This record gives sequence, structure tokens and C-alpha cells, in this order.
Amino acid sequence: MSDRHHLLVHGATFAAVGDRGDISGVRGNGSPDGLFVRDARHLSRWQLTVDGAVPEVLTPVTDSDAARCVLVPRGGRQEPPAHTLFRRQAVGDSSFVESLRVTSNRPEPTTVRLAITADADFTDQFELRSDHRTYAKPGAVRSREVLDDGIEFTYRRAEWRSRTTITADPAPDAVEETGTGARRLVWTLGLDPHGTTELLLRVIARPHGEKRALRVPRDPVAQDEQLLAAEGEFMEGVAFPTSWPELAAACARGLADLAALQVPATGPDGEELRVPAGGAPWFLTLLARDALLTSLFALPYRPELAAATLPALAATQAAGTGLSPVAQPGKIVHEVRHGELAHFGQVPFGRYYGSVDATPLFLILLGAYVERTGDQVPARRLEPHARAAVGWMLDHGGLTSRGYLVYRADEGGLANQNWKDSPGAICCADGTRPTGAVMAAGAQGYAYDALRRTAWLGRTVWGDETYAALLEQVAADLRDRFQRDFWMREHSFPALALDGQGRQIDALASDAGHLLWSGLLDKEYGEVVGRRLLEPDFFSGWGVRTLAAGQAAYHPLSYHRGSVWPHDNALITLGLARYGLHDEARTVARSLIDAATVAGHRLPEVLAGYGRDTHPEPVPYPHACVRESRSAAVPLALLTGVGGV
Repeated sequence: MSDRHHLLVHGATFAAVGDRGDISGVRGNGSPDGLFVRDARHLSRWQLTVDGAVPEVLTPVTDSDAARCVLVPRGGRQEPPAHTLFRRQAVGDSSFVESLRVTSNRPEPTTVRLAITADADFTDQFELRSDHRTYAKPGAVRSREVLDDGIEFTYRRAEWRSRTTITADPAPDAVEETGTGARRLVWTLGLDPHGTTELLLRVIARPHGEKRALRVPRDPVAQDEQLLAAEGEFMEGVAFPTSWPELAAACARGLADLAALQVPATGPDGEELRVPAGGAPWFLTLLARDALLTSLFALPYRPELAAATLPALAATQAAGTGLSPVAQPGKIVHEVRHGELAHFGQVPFGRYYGSVDATPLFLILLGAYVERTGDQVPARRLEPHARAAVGWMLDHGGLTSRGYLVYRADEGGLANQNWKDSPGAICCADGTRPTGAVMAAGAQGYAYDALRRTAWLGRTVWGDETYAALLEQVAADLRDRFQRDFWMREHSFPALALDGQGRQIDALASDAGHLLWSGLLDKEYGEVVGRRLLEPDFFSGWGVRTLAAGQAAYHPLSYHRGSVWPHDNALITLGLARYGLHDEARTVARSLIDAATVAGHRLPEVLAGYGRDTHPEPVPYPHACVRESRSAAVPLALLTGVGGV
């Protein structure tokens, strides 16, 4: 049996365990393995042995919220197992808990020797990525201290301090050295005839800067009950569609995931907030684009996500260029990281501003929140932040000087700074990549919507008619200019982008659907684009491909050049509905819900672009985030776009 990884997620904490509940800590396999808190690995080994041997799996850990498995000592057909182990694990806030229940299968008293080999290497997540980069850590020291009831691992480097504490009930009989830095906690347990005994283990992770008094649940059952209560509270009051049970189930699954995928953040006045994370495993942190789109999708059902995301992003809005040329005044942050490498500036993502679209999306969410809820308090409180964001779009963003939002590759950061941010994602139909400045189509749609919504706020909330009229004129000019410069007459379709010389980057891409969502295209153009997205080269049967098949640049297993992204398709669905293409909107929505139904009603970050006509089930995309906030919110967006039919 292959040892797959199973994710347990709670806020900024996640664990990736194998089929038997173990953590091996092996590097270089392209996926994480361990207990992670705030970008650092606080358990790198967690391996169970029974009487000195690795047990066999009767029931492996499954992909669900609770990690449970059944194990037995190795043996043969002629010698039934002497005992059975029932293993259960859960993660909490900066914690990991496990219960080991051992049941004797013999009629006489017996003993069993259990051991857990544990280690904490405190590796930063960026060290575990597939690029295999290494980072110098001068003066770093790891140490271990045996406790009365367990072991404590510590790590220090200059002012950086981290700690992992493992305790057990009953306390281990011994803590042994292994010669590798790991420690082996050992118990010899007596079992009555057909009797049962239980071992409880608790792990507390204290990342650098953690000052809270952490509360660890008493056992995995208590933690699971806490998570179920939070999920139930998050679903409360949402009217699921009765006429489309598969959509209802996907909405329920998505809301349950959103309840777990919230990480701590801080508002402008230091207030504590919880905002949607990007996704597990690699992006369990504040990613502005992800949090904004998630909050927009969930706005009619869970407006509290937007109410937290807006001030959290306002608090991290750039006030000046600082040490980074992409941190320009008024710009909304792209990504916030808390790990060791970000702290010491060895990766640029502590507060990273390499995004051309987070700023307009911030303004869109602010306007949409006020329009949807009638609550004007955030718009009044964040007026300076909103005006600064508009100022960035007009000034550093390029709307005034270039006529469009513009980005350039950031050395050491992201080459592409729109939602398709992988290298090579912005390309011509033949795969050629542009050099120099890039004006991505989707970002211009966001800018148009942001200008119009902020103009509405200026008129209705801030009482500034002059400002509102100015923004409306800028938006109208952008719309006219876009349809002149981006429209490819030979394809009856907008270009993916313009290069620095204003030449069209001619790939046929799903970003055109974002223009429908933002309302940038005239109705005639919008209807043509909407119908084109449902033709077979674009539509796989599981959704609209990021790049239409048949182009030289297309690849069904490329991250952004042929795959199918659920959140991309949610925007397309909302855009189709906006332009009155309701049949097309329902077609896309049904394809996504069909894909979710196959996978236990959960949509992943991204799917491969293979067609439904050639394979009866959606093909997974390698290395996709399985738990992602945008994808979790997609069913809610579909419910908004097409209802329950």
C-alpha cells in the first residue's frame, strides 16, 4: 500500500500524516509531511512501532476531517495478531493530539511495548518546496530536553525562538536517544485478558512570537467535537437548495471547509481577526486575492468573512516603497508570511506586494459589502485606505500614464502578478512569453468594476460628488479603450494581455470570463465571448479550461495553460448570468458540481484539463491544494449565479 498524505487542518495549523498516521519527515517528495504552524514544521517525525516493528494497516487513514486508522502487529495467517491498535489524531490551534487504544486479542494477560519516535526540525515551508533551494542559517541551534512526561524540542537562531513540547498520559517509561537527533518515547503496557488500555499524547507548537496561553484539547474526540460545532455554526442560517441536492451537499462541504480555513490576522487598530487562508498545504496564510474572492463568493451567506478581510488588508496596505520596489503607496498586499526565512528576509514574502489585482479586488469587496449588507461602517472607517487604493491604480498602477493596470516581472518574486501567476502563464497562442511590462485583461476588468463601485461609495457614503464623477469618467474611458485595444477581430475574442508596446498577447484564455463578471464588455461582445467559452476547445465537461485546447501553448497538466480552476469557473458562471446567458451559466455550474460530487462534494484548487468525453471522472492536477478557500466558496457562488436549478 502506498503511503499517501492526509491533511488535518485547523486555522493556521495543519498536519500531513500517512496511511498509518505516521510522519516520516522525508524531503523531496513534492508534498509536505509533518505538523506545521505558521510556515514552520514543528513535528518532522512521528512514527509508531509495536514491539520494535512497524505495524500493519487494517484500515488506513482516510481523507476526512478526523484521522482514524486500525493497526495490528505484523504476523501471518497461522498466528493471529496478539492485539489491535486503534489510532485517532486531530489538530487544534497550534496543537496535535493523539489517542492510542490497544486491545488484547488473547485470553491471558500480556504486555505490549509501544514506542513513538519523534523529532522537530523546525524547517521553513519554503525549504520543502519542489525547487530544492537551500538557505543559510548561521548560528542556528537545536536542542532537546527530557521532561517528566515527555520531551521538548527547541530551536534558536539570533532572536528567533521556536519550541515543540510533547507530553503523554501515562508518562513514558523511558526517552531514548536514536543517534539521529530524534527521541524515542517508550511504554511497556500490561493488558488484561481481552483488555484495553489507552495512551494519550499531546503536542504543543510555539512558533516564534507566540505569547498566547495555548489550550490543548484533552483528546482527539474533544477536538473533533469542537471542529464539528464550528462547522455547524458556520452553516447555520444558510438555505441550501432542495431541488439540487448535489449543490446543497457541495455548499455544506464548502462551508465546513471555510470554518477550518481561517487564520489569525490583525486590523488597523490592532484588533484580532480571522480571515480566509489561501489553502492547505502550502498557502495556509493570508493571500489577498484568495481571501478577497472567497469573501466575495460567500458575501450573501457569510458577510463576516468580508467584514474581517477588509480591515486585515487595510492594516497591511503599503504606505511607501520601503525595501521593496513593488510595495508602492496604497497597494494592497499580495501575501503575508510568518516563517523564519521571511523574518530574516531570505524570501521576499513576509509582506509581499507583487499583485496587480489585489488592490482593485479590495475596492470591489468594500463596495459589494456595503451594497449587500447596508452596513456603511467599514466604508467610513476605511475611506482613507480606499482612496489610497484608487490613488495607487491611477498613479503607480499605470491607469493614468499607460491607460491600464501594468506590472513587470519582480526579480526574486513573481514574474506574473495577475491571478495566473506561474512562469509562462501569460503567453501567446504559440507559447511565446512577453518581455517587459504586461497589461493583463482580467485586471483591467477588476479596475473598471473597482472604479465604478468606489464612485458609488463616494456619492452615497462619503458625500463626495466630484470624486464620484471623476472615477466614473475614468471607468468609462477605460471601457472604451479596452474594447479598442484588446479585441481581436480575427477571433472575436479579447486578447489575454497586451505587452509593453501595446501588442496583443493572442492566447485564447478563460480570463475573458472575468471580463463578463466585471461588466467591462459591451453586451454584444459579452454574449459572443460567453458562448465561445462553452465551445469544446474551451469547455472540458468539468469546466472551462484556462487555455483553449488546440493552441500550441495548451497543456492539460499545465498549472495555468490548460487546466480547469473552479474559482475561475465560478467567476465565469457569475459573468454569464450577468450577461443573460443563463443556460450557459447552468452548464458550467453543473459541470463543477458533478466534479465535486465525484470527490466527496469537495472541489480542489485545480483539475487537469482532460475532457469528460475521454475520461469518465475528472483527472486530478498534481500538487493541487486539496483544501482551498476559493474552491470551498465556489458552490456558494454557483448558488448565487444559477440558484438551485
